[in-house]
Amino acid sequence: MQLTYLYDPLCGWCYGATPTIAKLATRPDVTLELMPTGLFSGAGARRMDANFASFAWQNDQRIAKLTGQVFSKSYRNNVLNKPNGSFDSGPAGLAITAVQMTAPKQGFATLKSLQSARYVDGLDNSDTNVVIDILRDLDLDEAAKLYADPTDELISTYQNAIRQGQRLMQRFGLNGVPSLLIKTGRGDEPISSNLLYGDVNLLTAELNAVSA
Repeated sequence: MQLTYLYDPLCGWCYGATPTIAKLATRPDVTLELMPTGLFSGAGARRMDANFASFAWQNDQRIAKLTGQVFSKSYRNNVLNKPNGSFDSGPAGLAITAVQMTAPKQGFATLKSLQSARYVDGLDNSDTNVVIDILRDLDLDEAAKLYADPTDELISTYQNAIRQGQRLMQRFGLNGVPSLLIKTGRGDEPISSNLLYGDVNLLTAELNAVSA
C-alpha cells in the first residue's frame, strides 16, 4: 500500500492526525511518502501577533477536543505568546527534507518530534537553533550538519517537494492539509481527511476498498 501524506509541520490539524498516521506508518505493508505543501512557509509565513495567537489557540482547542492531542500551556506561553515570534514552517520543513536525504526511514519520526517539541514542550520549531537541537537529540547528526549549512541540493529538493505537493493539491481540488493519497491501479486517489481523526480500522477499511 503506497500512501502520500500531504502536510505542513505547523499545521495543527496535521498534528491532530499524527496518531492515526503513525499507526499506518508502522505497518509492514505500507510505504508512506511525506510531501510538504509549504502552506505556512514562504509567502504563507507570518509574524506572530496577539490576534493570530488567540485564533490559533482557539483552533488548537478544537483539535484537542476531537483528537485528544496535547496543546500545552508551555506551547501557549512560549510559542504563541513569544515576543516577536514567527509562524514559519520553512525551518521544520527543510529539516525534514535533510533527514529524508540522509536517513530516509526517519522522516515521519522527525515530523512527530518536531510537533511534540512545539505543542507539548513549548519549543519554537520556527527557530533554526531549536530545530538543530531536535535533530541532534534524535541522533540525526548528519541531517543536523546538512541543515545547519544547507547545500543547493537540499534547498532545491525541498522546493521541488513543495511544488509537487502543491500540484497534487490542485490536481485533486484539496483545500487543505492533512490530506492522504493512495496509489492504485488507476493512479493516485484521495482519501477523506475525516478518516484521519477516528478509528484507524475505519481508515484501513477505506484504503483497502479504494485500492481494490
